[in-house]
Amino acid sequence: MKKSVLFTLFAVSGLFAQNNNPNPGYWQQHVDYKMDVSMDVKTYRYTGTQELVYTNNSPDTLRRVFYHLYNNAFQPGSEMDARLQTIADPDGRMVKSFKRGEETIKESRISTLTPDQIGFLNISNFKQDGLEAKTIVEGTVLEVDLATPLLPGKSTTFNLSFEGQVPEQVRRSGRNSTEGVALSMTQWYPKIAEYDFEGWHADPYIGREFHGVWGDFDVKITIDKNYTIGGTGYLQNKNEIGKGYEDEGVKVKYPRKTKTLTWHFVAPMVHDFAWGADKDYIHDKIIGPNGVELHFFYKDNPEYNENWKKLQPKTAELLAFYNENIGPYPYKQYSVVQGGDGGMEYAMCTLITGNRSYGSLVGVTAHEFAHSWFQHILASNESKHEWMDEGFTSFISDLAMETVLPNDKKEKQAHPWTDSYANYFYMVSTGKEQPLTTHADRYSLNMLYGISAYSKGTIFLSQLIDVIGQENLMKTIKRYYHDYKFTHPTPLDIIRTAEKVSGAELDWYLTDWCQTTNTIDYSIKDLGENGNTTTVTLERLGMMPMPLDLIVAYEDGTQETYYVPLTLMHYQKDNPYANLKRTVLSNWDWAHTTYQFTINKPKSAIKVIMIDPMELMADINKENNIYVKQ
Repeated sequence: MKKSVLFTLFAVSGLFAQNNNPNPGYWQQHVDYKMDVSMDVKTYRYTGTQELVYTNNSPDTLRRVFYHLYNNAFQPGSEMDARLQTIADPDGRMVKSFKRGEETIKESRISTLTPDQIGFLNISNFKQDGLEAKTIVEGTVLEVDLATPLLPGKSTTFNLSFEGQVPEQVRRSGRNSTEGVALSMTQWYPKIAEYDFEGWHADPYIGREFHGVWGDFDVKITIDKNYTIGGTGYLQNKNEIGKGYEDEGVKVKYPRKTKTLTWHFVAPMVHDFAWGADKDYIHDKIIGPNGVELHFFYKDNPEYNENWKKLQPKTAELLAFYNENIGPYPYKQYSVVQGGDGGMEYAMCTLITGNRSYGSLVGVTAHEFAHSWFQHILASNESKHEWMDEGFTSFISDLAMETVLPNDKKEKQAHPWTDSYANYFYMVSTGKEQPLTTHADRYSLNMLYGISAYSKGTIFLSQLIDVIGQENLMKTIKRYYHDYKFTHPTPLDIIRTAEKVSGAELDWYLTDWCQTTNTIDYSIKDLGENGNTTTVTLERLGMMPMPLDLIVAYEDGTQETYYVPLTLMHYQKDNPYANLKRTVLSNWDWAHTTYQFTINKPKSAIKVIMIDPMELMADINKENNIYVKQ
């Protein structure tokens, strides 16, 4: 596919200053965290203090705030545990399977955790500007009644102490992963909930996605000196830490006779902070485009070390691709860290499982790195609009893989998103599809969540190529990034951006594709011959409308295309087949289920007629899209 080039580079500070969402009246809260944490690597317990300066940019007076205590999910009887025991297709990483007679039983791994295996996060000494505040813990959520109401435009300081225990590796975060990584520290600290135009987003942690408040982090982590840390932020004391962090020529100055080291990280304008730690990490560093430091932390495993070495230049290629096709990465470091239980994105880093084939390692890095743009810079509420981060990330990472590993797939596919379409068609065939407006935790099956968020979310963008054209779609992605970076965009923002770029009216597209389970199904119903002309009758069988491209191949070897605009769009797409004659037909009104047009040749001269030759329209029945002369 055609790739655009973005020549203008921005300084990091300049990008952070441009966090003005263009929507009139838009506002977002701001937080500044300071945390000092000590980790006991023998007991997997940690203690810490947190100072949080909270700025209320809303027009509302706040009388309470909420925090997420994610670690509390990893306890028997939690909502996450209950969900594992009641959903028909629980996540295989979170259950244990065993036979009972002929029946296979799946048991929640959380349900059998002992007190020294569970996760927890306990809060004490909560104060607001030095005054004690009442706190209530309900599962994974801390509710705080403020000592003093927080007025619009004002800031306040929250102080608290916390004690946590890292759970045995169950999901994303935890200790002693299946690959032997000691600590995967994600969703580990008391994290203030988001408050926006919809109110508080104090969702319990049941296993899905997150939503966070933009701010600056200053974090000190004291840990056994033999451990290496990789994750969010810029290390401030490289000359004390060493371990591959120090700049060339800098002499490492280890503290005298100490069993621990304190790692000091600063992360500007992020909405999360994550890290991994292990005493056997290999740490490599390369310099990528625009001087970005790319760090790699992985366990010494002779079977996979070569893959990790080969991954590093590919990560630089991925950075260049995303810079060019979305917008410039605004930070000066990114870390790929072995840990977790699959792949999960965090601010300035990802935690991924590392014992993979080379292609799989590049693929998971491509996806998680793309999340730096679609979630950690364009921070949509992924609990409510999970398809905006997972789908958009899948769209661009699939496209990136075509560039960085062009021969990775054995079979030639129509386009990079073929698998997403196949998944979507399968979901429709089950009759169980739920609309994309479904909250990430409320899908009746994990299968439905996965296909909806990743595959149907991908098709939201790839199908827009059919609607407004490839060039307009890629321009839309760039403008979306430029206009909404460092804010919390909504589904309306991406569709309005596409409208501004293309000039098309697209409200119908957002409504049908995201807010309903309406499907697309067009057919070539009939060909009628009238002397030297042929009347083609098309039929709309599905409820969702689309503009149509058709290609006609004749017996004499020539081809031409026809375009049927959709009245709802008030728009004509540019010709995607510049080397073929194109006829723009009259609009097709949605309420009319059939449509006719004339080909100025006899039926006998027509060899093939095909709807949607690019196969980017998610038509659920491809068989009736084509006429072949018998």
